[in-house]
Amino acid sequence: MFQFICKTLHHVRSDARASPIHNLCFMQIQLFSSSLKPTKNSPNQHSFTVSYLINSCGFSPEKALSMSKYVKFESPDKPDSVLAFFKYHGFTQTQISTIIRNHPSLLLCDPEKTLLPKLEFFKSKGISITDVTRIVTGSQSVLKRSLEKVTIPGFEFFNNLFQSEAKTIAAVKRCGSLLLFDRQPHVIPNIEIMREAGVPNSNIMFLLKNQPRVFITRSDKFRQILKDVETMGFDPLIMTFVSAVHALRSMTKSTWEKKVDVYKKWGWTEEEILVAFKKHPCCMTASEDKINGVMDFLVNKMGLESSLVVKRSILISLSLEKRIVPRCAVYQALLSKGLIQTNGFSLMTMLRTSEKLFLKKFVNYHEEEAPELLKLYNEKLGLAK
Repeated sequence: MFQFICKTLHHVRSDARASPIHNLCFMQIQLFSSSLKPTKNSPNQHSFTVSYLINSCGFSPEKALSMSKYVKFESPDKPDSVLAFFKYHGFTQTQISTIIRNHPSLLLCDPEKTLLPKLEFFKSKGISITDVTRIVTGSQSVLKRSLEKVTIPGFEFFNNLFQSEAKTIAAVKRCGSLLLFDRQPHVIPNIEIMREAGVPNSNIMFLLKNQPRVFITRSDKFRQILKDVETMGFDPLIMTFVSAVHALRSMTKSTWEKKVDVYKKWGWTEEEILVAFKKHPCCMTASEDKINGVMDFLVNKMGLESSLVVKRSILISLSLEKRIVPRCAVYQALLSKGLIQTNGFSLMTMLRTSEKLFLKKFVNYHEEEAPELLKLYNEKLGLAK
């Protein structure tokens, strides 16, 4: 049964028709084009297509009507087989809905010939079915592009670049569309620009593996970003240089200025903001709500001086619910029992240390209080789940 969740004003749910994947009898179909093209529908075709998109896919009447401009069918056989295929191969209802919403022409494809080889390629690389569905949903065009001419050559290119299939897979998980882009005007020139700037190859590959979208940028814009990072005083030899490149690449100038204004409201000067950015560039990639949430908790609830966070700006990137709040609860418990000194350094250390070391030094170290502290910590963590 197929039920898809659509976040629209008109939310429609109904049972979908599905046929067992191994008993599907596919009809001969026309190959779909790589771009959506409106089709002329007869009144009956139009009515059936719209009804199917509403009743079997859960789209709103408005969305179904819009999608019917790009796909038409007179019977449920082909679309049923496609929906059954996705369901059989582990896609969630929401994922299927996302794919069909953006590429309705896939409802007319032969899934065994068009879709299956692409899924099997990713699985042949040892990628789990969960990750495969995530890659495909995030980069749906991979289902419509040529496996032999585009996807496989793209994978081989990055495999040669990384000299590691594991790193290639990690990059693909981050950005599946990386395999689809023309590498000549984007990735290759931008790698060369970083090398010219003196960035070590190991740092370039680290950025490519963990933030591949950074390289899908016009070379003139990319070169300007590197120039801005250098102007701020970052050393190309240090890892924070590539982190700063990622940070600037991820936002517009107006977004940057809005975040500067947020920090200024907490008493930071422009010089302090630059210091914080150089310490931990990701402090500027956090959302305005995240910045305010962390600063409000540390300053107003924990009583820290706002300036203390400047040189420990990594705190802005930590999870408020899963790390900061639970650990601060343990800190306050230790403080109330006189087992820890009242100073910002102790709290900062507790927040920044690894989970294993935190439990060893601040929970299990106090043998008598350990059960109570662990219970408190787990309760606070539970609230975040």
